[in-house]
Amino acid sequence: MNNQHLPPTMALFGTSADPPTIGHQAILAGLAQLYPMVATWASNNPLKHHGAPLGIRSQLLQVVVDGLKPHGAPGSWLEVRQEFSSCRAIESVQAARACFPTVRLLFVVGADLLPQIPNWYGASEFLHCCCLAVTPRHRQPPQEQAMARLRSAGAQLEVLPLQIPPVASSQIRRQPNPSLVPKELVPMLVSQELYGFTAAGVRQWQQGAAATASGP
Repeated sequence: MNNQHLPPTMALFGTSADPPTIGHQAILAGLAQLYPMVATWASNNPLKHHGAPLGIRSQLLQVVVDGLKPHGAPGSWLEVRQEFSSCRAIESVQAARACFPTVRLLFVVGADLLPQIPNWYGASEFLHCCCLAVTPRHRQPPQEQAMARLRSAGAQLEVLPLQIPPVASSQIRRQPNPSLVPKELVPMLVSQELYGFTAAGVRQWQQGAAATASGP
């Protein structure tokens, strides 16, 4: 098959970004190397209490994207498209399709969420209007049964060959740690006192990291 006649692929990556971590950064960087177009957005999870308003989380995500753009593959397209944000995946895909009617849509989802997808709102339509790109979870077994169930329901799946740091936003919400967020985010987190980040706390962490690096 001549790839010149295939439509371009757009990877869709919605995240609560609460806050964005080095794991989110790694996913976006990897997607930008794998696909010509990557759209991301911050979203609300109705099952979670968020540590910052949606608008702030979108700004944080934009900082991460801006930091990645100079390092992207030539000709790659990586953008925050906040208008795609919805707590329902099908609505995000529909919004993307309305803006980009000719591209192949690839919805990025963590492997741990695969068993939940059949219970999502509009799951059947969702599975038939996009492909799924599965991000692995550190030290978690592959969801073979969940993937088989989704394929039997008509889903197309790709498992992404990405190495993602085992970091969760919840770790940062419990204990602010500058090493777990992209370095470009630290000034904004400190200036707005988000997620417990303070100038004094960052200095203390930097001093401790320097002491550890220098050894006894």
